[in-house]
Amino acid sequence: MRVGSSWRKPKGIDNAVRRRFKGQMAMPSIGFGSNKKTRHMMPSGHKAFLVHNTKDVELLLMHNRTYAAEIGHAVSSRKRVEIVEKAKALGVKVTNAKGRVTTEA
Repeated sequence: MRVGSSWRKPKGIDNAVRRRFKGQMAMPSIGFGSNKKTRHMMPSGHKAFLVHNTKDVELLLMHNRTYAAEIGHAVSSRKRVEIVEKAKALGVKVTNAKGRVTTEA
């Protein structure tokens, strides 16, 4: 779970959340962060890198062991095919390679 961007620490003298009463929402604390080395990492061991065209895939050529390409949701199916082909030629992993490419039978 994440805390909303509008969340502010309660500071009132009678505030039940600040006083940590039972039945109130939990107050977030810093102790639940993940390890810096594995933060933002997918189960495959790669970090996601958002791609919108074939030039973005070329950026990952030097970092294909660290980052994996993730095609943006607004990219058309024709461009997706081009991106997947380019990534395959360069040896870059694409996390959502089958999205909008395979046809439903």
